[in-house]
Amino acid sequence: MPSTLPPKQPLTNGRLSAAQTQAYWRDGYLFPIPVMPAAEAQALRTELETIEHTWRDNGLPLPLNTYKRVNAHCVLPLAHRIGADPRILDVVEGILGPDILIYGVEFFIKEPNTKQKVTMHQDLTYWGLGAIDGLVTAWLALSPATPASGCMDFVQGSHKQAILPHRDSDDPDNLLSRGQEVAVDVPEDQKVPIEIHPGEISLHHGLTIHGSGPNTSDDRRIAAVIRYCSPQIAQQVADKDYAVLARGADREGNFVHFMPPATPFTPASLKLYDEIRRYQAQATMTGAKSDARGMYS
Repeated sequence: MPSTLPPKQPLTNGRLSAAQTQAYWRDGYLFPIPVMPAAEAQALRTELETIEHTWRDNGLPLPLNTYKRVNAHCVLPLAHRIGADPRILDVVEGILGPDILIYGVEFFIKEPNTKQKVTMHQDLTYWGLGAIDGLVTAWLALSPATPASGCMDFVQGSHKQAILPHRDSDDPDNLLSRGQEVAVDVPEDQKVPIEIHPGEISLHHGLTIHGSGPNTSDDRRIAAVIRYCSPQIAQQVADKDYAVLARGADREGNFVHFMPPATPFTPASLKLYDEIRRYQAQATMTGAKSDARGMYS
């Protein structure tokens, strides 16, 4: 698929315009939005890859990839720093309003010349939060995300549907925790390639159908993926849920708040990580054929 290079979405004093906000609610996504210089995104990538080198064989209780892929902000200051970046929060405020919680941060990496993919799905299917508007994902490129490197594909307007039936897949190349896939065929001509480059973000609604193909390029495809939510939403399946207050106030009390760590992988943060993972698994793995893969293993 050829590169599309869509026009940038310039910000007004760092914030979305009314037209851009309307486009998000119309389409279920918005991209590409420049939030930082490419050199700064490259520095974040270098910091992440230093952490990978330092901690890969450093005796962590779980594989390093698990910590990167699920709730990285609980154990890695870098992840929280990205999620709390005021430039990204300024953009997200145009969607969620002034009160913003960080629901999760993950580093999503596809290695070069690999078959790993993400099947077409809706994020909110298994999170126990219902079919809500109060969650938005900001996807920050730390390396080029192009059709060749396996950028995301979105289905325009699909967020206006309810949560659709999904099925679990046993495909070992599927990067999702359950191999979840929307149980309808999505024609190729309905997929919009979301090409973004270092320092740019895309936004997408929790009900927007999306997925991505394999990375056929010679470079890693690296993203910092931040899930933001409004304090008004609430966990409906698990006994409790967790979030970090990023901006404004939480007057609802639907989430257990926690403080991010000052250094990577502290004993306290590892203990909290296990607690959060256990409760969130009550929602994400409900009805799974098998829990052998765990959450984002």
